[in-house]
This record gives sequence, structure tokens and C-alpha cells, in this order.
Amino acid sequence: MAGLSFRDIEYLVAVADHLHFGKAATACAVSQPTLSAQIRKLEDYLGLQVFERASRSVMVTERGAEILAQCRTILTEGRRLLEMAQSRGEPLGGSFRLGVISTLAPYVAPIILSPLRQRFPNLRLQLVEGLTYSLVRALEAGELDALLASSPIRDIELSELPIFHESFVLAVPRDHRLAVAERVTMEDVPPAELILLSEGHCLRDQTLSLFPACQRASQGGAQGGTQGGMGVQATSLETLRQMIGAGMGCSLLPQLAVQVGSLLDDMVAYRLIRAPTLPGRDISLFHRPSFGRIREVRLLRDVLRDAIAGLGTVRVHGRPETRSLAAA
Repeated sequence: MAGLSFRDIEYLVAVADHLHFGKAATACAVSQPTLSAQIRKLEDYLGLQVFERASRSVMVTERGAEILAQCRTILTEGRRLLEMAQSRGEPLGGSFRLGVISTLAPYVAPIILSPLRQRFPNLRLQLVEGLTYSLVRALEAGELDALLASSPIRDIELSELPIFHESFVLAVPRDHRLAVAERVTMEDVPPAELILLSEGHCLRDQTLSLFPACQRASQGGAQGGTQGGMGVQATSLETLRQMIGAGMGCSLLPQLAVQVGSLLDDMVAYRLIRAPTLPGRDISLFHRPSFGRIREVRLLRDVLRDAIAGLGTVRVHGRPETRSLAAA
């Protein structure tokens, strides 16, 4: 075993995940020649070929797949060993890798970072932003310690700690007819004018679920009206907001995105949607049931709740209901 290290095993797993030596090297923060040389050294040491290399592709060999399965187990157990050691020290006194979905990260980070630093000055927080699917995969693989995401996440075995509920707010161009409407309902929103986020965003699916006609058009590949709606997609909420400001259509935005990201308020108008049950989403903190630092995850949950409750505009789970965001 003297010829193997955890770093070597991480190299093997990174190449298997990316099937590309350059991308694996970037993920491991080493040069590609260094990683390639170390992989060949490991293959020689193990006496087998883990990867089949071609000019434009990398494939895992049959025997390599068996080796990689064991490598993943070793990394998972190694991380659990560190988790157990850290859990006995100062709470949240070391590194903590928190995944946050991309439609939430830019708006929740300014709210929670200062309270976390004040309460846990030795915390080294690493925020990882991404799509739900990739973050869940990273959490299950032990590459993240916890995940802040929209609930529910189906077909997974993760523990869930509810944090807060935020309503969706309709965002329209300032010169749109709904920008001056006294009362807006779901039926007032033209599905053909809706701008959606790209595939993979949970907010896209949530928006489609609220507009059945829009969902049918999306599934059938139909285009929307002349102003873009169903024919245009955005890769991020800020791009979506800019497209609305340019008059290309309208969409639903989470309440924190409206409150924190307000640089385009002179171009975008926001309206609460009147309905018996306001459309919105629940945000929870997820972790692996076997995670060795569950007490620290709960401490993180408490700080998140307190910080969000201080805004007074979203309903924090486990606390009295707070006021709603006033229409702009």
C-alpha cells in the first residue's frame, strides 16, 4: 500500500468522472502532464490498464471499472474518517462544502455569509453553485457536505431539514400591461410570453407546472409569440431578468431574487400573483443520513433560519409567518 495515496485515487476517479484528462487535471488543480504521468505510474503499479486512451476519447476498461468502484469506496470512507474527527472538535471550525442551486446561490450568499462568519470565525466555507442534479450527485458521492436546494428532491436517500418557503413573483417589462395592473392572477399571465430557464433548472419545471399550456407547448416543441416567450430560454436568473427588462417577455422569479437582485428595477416591474395558494418553492438543507457531522449541519440550519427570518419577507419553517414582499 506504500505506493498508493488518497491523492492518487482522486486522480483515477476524476478521470473516470470526466473521461477527459484535461478536465480531470483542472478539477484536481494539477497540470495535465502531471496527472497523466501519475495515472500511468498507478497503472504500472497495479499491473493493469484502467483507461483505454484514444486520440479524442477516454474509456474505462472492464477491469478498470472494478478498480474504480473500490476507489470510490475508499474515498467515501476516508472522508467519513475526517468527518468523524472534525465533529469532535470545534463546531463548524474547519472546512465545510455547501452546495447551493444556481437560482438561489447569488441571493442567499449575501444574507448568510456575514452571520456565519460572526458565529463561526474559524469556518472555511466552500460554496459550490450548480444545477440540482449535479449537486445531488456530488453530495451522494461525498464531494459535498450539505446541499441547499428546492424541495422535494425525488428518488434519493438524503435527510432533509426544511429552512424556508419563498413565493414566486411575476416579473414583467415596465411597459407591459400587467406592470400597472392592480390585481394579477395566474390567468392574466400569457403563457406565450413566458421566458423559461434552460433544461436542468428546477425553477423551469416549477414554472411549467403552473402553466399547463406552456408545458404542452414545451413538450411539443412549439414556439411562443412574436416576443420570444416559449422560443427563448435563459441560462441564469440574471440573464432572465435582463431579457425581461429588454421587453422579450415575462417570467416568475423567486422572492429572494427580487429582493436581493434589484439592479434592473427601472426596467422590470414585479407583481404578486393573487391566488388561494401563492405559487412558490420550499428550500431545505439536505445531507447524507450517514454523515458524521450532522450536528454541524443542524447548526448551519439554525444560522440560515435566523438570517432568512431577519429579512421579514419569506416564511421560515418553524417560525411565525412573516409579511409578503410588497409589489414594486
